[in-house]
Amino acid sequence: MLAIVGLITILLVLASIMTKRLSTMSALIAIPVLACLFLGQGSELGKYILAGIKNVAPTGAMFIFAVLFFTILGDAGVFERIVNKIVGIVGSNPVKVCIGTYAITMFAHLDGSGAATFLIVIPAMLPIYEKLNMDRRVLATIVALGAGTMNMLPWGGPTLRAATSLDIPVMELFNPMLIPQAAGIICGLAIAAFFGMKESRRLGASLAQVSVAPTELSEDEKALRRPKLFWFNLVLIIATVVVMVEGILPPVGCFMVALVIMLLVNYPDVKLQGKLIDAHAKEALMMASVLFAAGIFTGIMKGSGMIDAMASGLVAIMPDSLAPHFATIIGVISMPASLLFDPDSFYFAVLPVLAQAANAVGLAGVDLGRAAIVGEMTLGFPLSPLTPATFLLIGLTGIDLGEHQKHTFLWAWLVSLVILFVAIIIGAIPL
Repeated sequence: MLAIVGLITILLVLASIMTKRLSTMSALIAIPVLACLFLGQGSELGKYILAGIKNVAPTGAMFIFAVLFFTILGDAGVFERIVNKIVGIVGSNPVKVCIGTYAITMFAHLDGSGAATFLIVIPAMLPIYEKLNMDRRVLATIVALGAGTMNMLPWGGPTLRAATSLDIPVMELFNPMLIPQAAGIICGLAIAAFFGMKESRRLGASLAQVSVAPTELSEDEKALRRPKLFWFNLVLIIATVVVMVEGILPPVGCFMVALVIMLLVNYPDVKLQGKLIDAHAKEALMMASVLFAAGIFTGIMKGSGMIDAMASGLVAIMPDSLAPHFATIIGVISMPASLLFDPDSFYFAVLPVLAQAANAVGLAGVDLGRAAIVGEMTLGFPLSPLTPATFLLIGLTGIDLGEHQKHTFLWAWLVSLVILFVAIIIGAIPL
């Protein structure tokens, strides 16, 4: 019963968001609340909601201060100068822009943090896409593919979870997947180039009319620019990211401190500080509300036992005759499974049981672990409503979850299948 209700809940949330019958925030709150009441767990609803909110509170707070930090730096002209420099190099060539976006994302995701990657790449690249009138969904898709493929790294969350749950050395799990991961990177690069060519055709002659010269500023915009503080602000951005990546301060603390320093140096006038914060607060709070709604959704799904029940149900319905092919099956469904299972539930509940069943027919647990990291919360994490980083991605690019999933899902699945195919070819995963 729990598994069925859980599956229906997730499908209804995804369907209502993608068809725009409900807003993302409404769907993430209303549908799981109704499911919880239907299960007769209304008395526990408050506890589930609080647990979910506590889980995402650091990310939600970080998002608010990060958005204020980056948007006010935009007012100061930091990104404008960087963008003008990049546009001067690539010109009005969407292919170069898309390939560059993918390459930057891969390097930014070397730390394995989706939130940090999105906070580094999107504020830097979005103004370029806007200047060339390119589709924001393309930016979100390319960043999702780059971050998702790189999330297979040995220090990435999914790979570490898989190795831990199967009690095997992480490098034993990962090393044979190096070539398949490289194939996935090449596939993602080809997709980025394809999107660039598609945007070139769509924009056509209008690209020739795009001026790569700096945009003429209004008097109000000029008044907010701080060209003499460019290098200070750039060093502040780099220092903030380094402190966050190194774990010296929690992410929310990094952006709180960075925001205060940036305001005091660039805009010491208290009234002007308040005016700038007011100007950007709406955007920050709107997206933070979606993040907290996602926390409520996850809190209810976990607390009510629906996710655990779905994990057990998946194991139970797998016929024994399919056991010899468990690795391939898991590899095929791993990316879409990210929409149903959070990483802890899949890697610590589903995977060990499947590995035990597969052992009976001669498959090693490590085979299933490699198949799982092909897509489960690797290429799937930037699309899943169960990960706060997804909402950070769509919030920064300014698109809704349904648009992002429709635009990205098949491409992410394609890359995961390419990785799986190459892994089977070289013998890293048995057919």
